[in-house]
Amino acid sequence: MNGYPIMLDLKDKPVLIAGGGAVAERKAAALLEAGGDVTVVAPSVSPRLREWADRGRIRLAEREAREEDLAGAALFFAATDDAEANRRLAEAARARGVWTNVGTDGEAGDFVTPAVVRRGDLVLAVSASAAGPALAARVARELGQRYGPDYAHAAAVLRAVRRAAKACVGDAAERRRLLAASATDEALAMWREASPDEPPERLVERLRQLPGHAEG
Repeated sequence: MNGYPIMLDLKDKPVLIAGGGAVAERKAAALLEAGGDVTVVAPSVSPRLREWADRGRIRLAEREAREEDLAGAALFFAATDDAEANRRLAEAARARGVWTNVGTDGEAGDFVTPAVVRRGDLVLAVSASAAGPALAARVARELGQRYGPDYAHAAAVLRAVRRAAKACVGDAAERRRLLAASATDEALAMWREASPDEPPERLVERLRQLPGHAEG
């Protein structure tokens, strides 16, 4: 699969998962983190999926998935343990124009889900395509060790820095130079000690203190 990598805004988008086991649970967890409106259809589900349903985090229908369940879905995950059922549901989804991921055969769907490392606003996604998920998982673990939890704070500050530069720096060329300098090693070390709630003027002042920011 020579895929085109994108980041989807799934906030409040309806997403359907057929299946209630470990694969469905992993998909649901990632989709909930992305803000998706998740519906799970399966005769039985894992304890965690049931807990989420009881708490209202997901919708749950305890039966076999049917083609009519696909109506209105933005994405569909065929995650049952029945390869034939997954194939049949995937074909029905395609006929409706619904993008589909097939858990039992990654290459049979329209898209695959990468291994993901999340550090707040910083999202690292790894796919090895036909080489399989094991390699992607290994690389993601290595990235997780390299980019630790402190990057979540740095990313939050950088979001505020970008807003501040847009609001306070009128010259476009200077703004580009400042923002280019904002992700250097020196800058990241500084952002770990800063707060995203600092006044915009103070954040811009910090930017202008960075070595090399005026080099273009």
